[in-house]
Parts: sequence; C-alpha cells; structure tokens
Amino acid sequence: MNNIKPNDKLDIREILKDIENYHPKRRGWIWREVSPQKIGEFTYEQASPGLKNFVALPSARGLKNIDPQPDAVITTEIASGRFEDDIRRMRMAAYHGADHIMVIRTAGQSHIDGLLEGTPQGIGGIPITRKQLRAQRKALDIIEEEVGRPINYHSYVSGVAGPEIAVLFTEEGVNGAHQDPQYNILYRNINAIRSFVDAAESKKIMAYAEMAQIDGAHNANATARDAWKVMPELLVQHIINSKFSEKVGIKKENICLSTVPPAASPTPDIKLNLPYAVALREFLSDYKMRAQMNTKYMDSSTREATVTHVLNLLISRLTSADIQSTITPDEGRNVPWHIYNIEALDTAKQAMVGMDDLLSMVNLRDEGYLQDKKREIQERSVLMMEEIIEMGGYFKAVEAGMFVDSGEYPARNGDGISRDINGGVGAGTVIKRDDDYMAPVTAHYGYNNVSQYNKEFVDDPSKLIGGCTFEKPNMIKFIDELDDTDNVYLRMDKSEKYRSGNMLKPEVEWLGDGTVVVDLFFSANERIAEAAALETGNKMNLTDVEVIHKEVLHPSEGTRIQIKGTFNFDIEIDKLVLPEIIAVHSEDEIIEYVKKHPIKVVAGTAGNDEHSVGIREVLDIKHGGVEKYGIKYEYLGTSVPIEKFVDAAIETKSNVIMMSTIISHDGIHYKSMKKLHNYAVEKGVRDKLILIAGGTQVTPEIARKNHMDQGFGRGTKGLQIASFILDKFNTMNETNED
Repeated sequence: MNNIKPNDKLDIREILKDIENYHPKRRGWIWREVSPQKIGEFTYEQASPGLKNFVALPSARGLKNIDPQPDAVITTEIASGRFEDDIRRMRMAAYHGADHIMVIRTAGQSHIDGLLEGTPQGIGGIPITRKQLRAQRKALDIIEEEVGRPINYHSYVSGVAGPEIAVLFTEEGVNGAHQDPQYNILYRNINAIRSFVDAAESKKIMAYAEMAQIDGAHNANATARDAWKVMPELLVQHIINSKFSEKVGIKKENICLSTVPPAASPTPDIKLNLPYAVALREFLSDYKMRAQMNTKYMDSSTREATVTHVLNLLISRLTSADIQSTITPDEGRNVPWHIYNIEALDTAKQAMVGMDDLLSMVNLRDEGYLQDKKREIQERSVLMMEEIIEMGGYFKAVEAGMFVDSGEYPARNGDGISRDINGGVGAGTVIKRDDDYMAPVTAHYGYNNVSQYNKEFVDDPSKLIGGCTFEKPNMIKFIDELDDTDNVYLRMDKSEKYRSGNMLKPEVEWLGDGTVVVDLFFSANERIAEAAALETGNKMNLTDVEVIHKEVLHPSEGTRIQIKGTFNFDIEIDKLVLPEIIAVHSEDEIIEYVKKHPIKVVAGTAGNDEHSVGIREVLDIKHGGVEKYGIKYEYLGTSVPIEKFVDAAIETKSNVIMMSTIISHDGIHYKSMKKLHNYAVEKGVRDKLILIAGGTQVTPEIARKNHMDQGFGRGTKGLQIASFILDKFNTMNETNED
C-alpha cells in the first residue's frame, strides 16, 4: 500500500487491516521549506518545493503543466463524519497542495464531555475514536509519501475532555490542534477556572508532542453583531492565549494566531481589514499567522465565497500568512462537497503564486490612513488590557461582559457574553493537589514531587513506572468498533459495489450517496422560482430535493436556483461508451516537426451550415488553433460545397482538409463525410490527403465509420488536432517508404 500509484484507488479495507498495531511514523508539526524555486520558465520567491504527484491548475495546460507551490502551509477542512470517505477526500486535497488537513466536527469536538470510544453520542458532532484517528493518520502517512511532502493532521483540543484528547492526539500522531480556554468559556459556557486548568494541562501535552496550536480568537468576530468593531478585543484575546501557551512551554514557532479579517465585501474590505492585519502582525510578530476567511458573512454563493477568499489572500500577501486556510460555501450550505474543498485549495494556490513577491513591487505606506488606523486599533487594545487588569483580571472582565460586546472599545453596548466564575459546565470540579501529590506522567503540568522518589527522573517521570504510552506505543489499549449496527465495516459493506464493483453513482460527501446539484434559472420571482425548482427536481426523478442557493437576478424577471437531490440509479461501468483519447504531443515537438515538414490545411463549414465559431477556434492562433504551431491554412468560409474542399486542396497543394459539420437532421453530417471521401477518391488524391471532420454531433467513431481519418467533437483544442495530423503524417510517410 505504501507504493500506491496515482491510478490506484486507496484501499480502505487494507488501511484498516491490522490497524490495532499501527503507530504513526512521526510526531510534531512540519512547516514548508521556503526558498526561491525555478519552475519552468519562471522563478518564484515565496515558494516551496513542488510535489511528486499533483493535479495542476486548469490554466497550467498552457504552461507545460507546471504546479508551483506557495510558501504558506495550505489548509483544507474535512467534515463529512465518515472517516472512510474523508480519507479519499484527503488524498484529493493533497494532490491540490493541501498539507494541513483539519478534521472538524469529528475529532475532539468541543461539545464532548468525556473521552469516548465507540458509537456516536453527544450534541453537534461525532465523537472521536482512536480508530478514526489512527486510520486517517495511517492513510496520511501513505499519502504524504505519494505526494512527497509531510502532511499535518489537525483537530480540536477543547471541551471538558481537553487533556484526555490531547493525550489521545499525542499517541496517534496528530500534528496540530485548536486550543484556547477562552473559546470554552465564551462559546461553550465551560467554567472559567476549569477551562484554564484544563488548558494548562492540554498545552503542556501539546508542547511535548510539538503540535502547532491555533487559537480561537476569531470566533469573536464571527459572533459579534458588527464584526469589524471587535478588532481591539481580538488582539487582547490573541495576546492572552499566546502568552499563556508560551508560559506553559509551547515553542513560539508553534503558536499560531487565527487571523480572520473582521469584515468582508461589500464593506470597504481592504480598508477595514488591512490595518487590523498590520496591527496584529506588528504586536505579535513572535508568533505564526494562520489566515482564514470570516464565515460570518458567508452565504451559499460559490462566487461570493471565492471573491472574499481572494481578497483575504491579498491581505495575506500584503502582510504574512504561515498557514493559509481555505473556507468554502459549505459553511452556508451545510453540505461538505468534495469539489468545493478542491476549488478553495486551487483558489489559494493560484492567488498566492499569482501574487508572488508582491511586496518587492508595492509598499505599504508608512504614513496616512493605514498607519493611523493601525495605531488606533493597537491603542484601543492596550486600553482594554489595562482595564481588564484594573478590574481584577480576565475572569472579572468576563463576568462584566466585556467580551464580544458590539460596541467598538472603549464604547460598550452591554450585549457582551457574561459568564459566572462559579457557574458553567464543570463548575466546582477543580481540586487542589495535596502537597505530596505524585504523578509519574510524561508531559505533566504542575508539581508532581517526583524528585522525592528519584531525582534522576525529574525530567522523565514515567521512568518510575517503566514508561508510558508516549514512549511505548505498544502499551496503548486499542478499542475497535463497539456498535454492531453502525460501524465502518457495515457502512463499507453497503457501498461495496461502488468501492470495488462495476457500479458508479454521483456523490457529494459519501461514496455512492447519489447526491447531485442542479443549476436552474426561472423567469419568475424568488418565491415562484423556488417552488418551480423543487418541482423540477421531482420531475427529474430526484428524491430528497432541497434548495441550497437562491439568487435574485431581478425582482420579477428572473431568479437563479441551485437544488440538491438524490439520484437513485446505478451506472454500470462496463456499459459506458468511453470517449476516445487522442494522444497529444508537446507544443515544442509539433512546432519543430512542422518546421521540417510544412503542413497546409483547407477548412470551412460544409453544405448549408453557417456555424463558424468552432472551426475558427481550432484554426486561429488567438484561440490556440493549429496556426499556433506553424500550420498554414486557407479558410473557405461557411456553406462550402463538398467538391470545393477537394478542389481547393488540390489548387493550394494542401495536405489536410478540416470540414466542420454541425447540422445533423436527416443524417446530413454523415452524408457530407462520405461525399468528401468519395470526391477525393474520384479526384485521385484520397491517399495524399488527411480528412478531418468536426462538430458537436461528431465523434471519432462516427467520423471513421464514414471514411474520415478522424473526427473531433465538442471541446476539441488545436493541440489535439495538430497532434493527430503529426501522427497521421508519420504513418503516411512510413507507408510511402514501404
């Protein structure tokens, strides 16, 4: 399995085999190696080494399929809840440049009140099992060898099970985690004292495992009524968690701030967000920056999400981003689409390499609005910190509702989140250690009196008991599935025909789930269009139809609707008619060949056909037509009599005839092909000419059946036609030599 090839599917059953004895190959977070990279004809300054196996951007087809990788670690978030399907998405993501895989709503979810092994329980998430973690880390160990770059696996160390989850993550090779006691207090109503005590223990364990820690300060601007007004508070929250983590022992280079721009267009996005980004990076330059989009203003529009993403990426390039997160409209749709994960990764990669070395060409002004606003944000944050100290500390400030108040500090609207220091989940559960407390545990926070038993073991307390699971993974007790009615093996059995059989079905989040999305437009208002869309889905024989996006283009003239539904039919692979693959040569190879073997084409649209767009696109240099490769052509126009093609070829001493035939009624396209062949035979030049037919109704099989040398259908590029001509010429020359 370790030698998996790109054309091989991941075998999930093979990954699960002997999983109880598998242990991760490494611990700790790995940053990208950053240095200038020469890729193709271009040099990139803010770059990292390329991948062994990858899927390049669509636009790279005109650039010899280069795949430059930016300097920042790139994130994708996985959220389907079925780890066997998430593994497949992880592999897709890695091929598109992701090296930070965040598993959300499945691992260490903040709602969980204890370390769970077994069946899903709790609220708002699927509890973590060791098996899930181990299977995904094992898969990532394979995938990172395949792409040739380390991949960081990430989840959440939060809730009242935080320390236990930190231990589990350390044992199972998790490389990074969100950990911020303020998140627990403000958004999960966990007792403030319990939250900070748990965080101290969790952070100590994370420090031992050299995990990257990301804070949760960005939740303030996702929660506040007017997110752009909490910028001073965001700095305060970042500072509190970062200094706390540093004091506990996490290295500065592994402390990451979740730097989410508080605003999004159609606000004056850059004018609001750039001063905040500069203020944050200037104040907290010792730490790493993880840049993420603000989900507060995200709707279900893919276009809107992409625009916001690119604007945020511009801020990353104008300031810095050590980790660049990618968010998709899944947040607004609550549907974790494979394709939008990949699109977001491609957006980040394309934008970041496109803006490579931006600051060598532009400067941020050191006076004026940007610097004045930056300083104002910093001054407000300092004043807020001073008031917190004067009030008696963080807990008093939380009780007073200072955080997530919709007033721009020092203004207060009185709508902040208030928590009772003696209340919340886990209140009264913190117990003072006895003076002679002893804990022979690795990475333990606080005193443990090991020295009174053996001074040599102060830095390695677990030696007192012969080691622990951190040093000896074979001591870990592995628990497999506990539920006989809902487990990975049963789920895989249900979808086995799509996994290894001869069947296919469209999917969104789970293999063969049958989910499809349909884009519709109705010349009606929003309410009518929505009802019409649901009825359309029903008439298409989709089930479970629901609207996932609505967009009014005009109050009465039209509405765009996207629906999601389930397609309930299987597709048999053996019965599919697969499109023929035309071998493609490199552009340089074709150009060199044509220099030595001049090629001339006559082309036009046949019979009574007036369609000319398609033929011009595969001819003209502007559209990447055959002219691009040095092939000369005579364009005969539209409605060209069949005889004229052959007569013109003879007159101009051309080697190739390219005939476009779009109209298909009464089989006219078949008749035109046969007639062209027969006339060339009649003129005695058929063996000297390459006859090519093209059009939306033409396939290679149809064209050859009707005596053409080749046929090309919708979407054909000049490169494909030029490559075929080259191969055919070589074949003809070999025949003539014989």
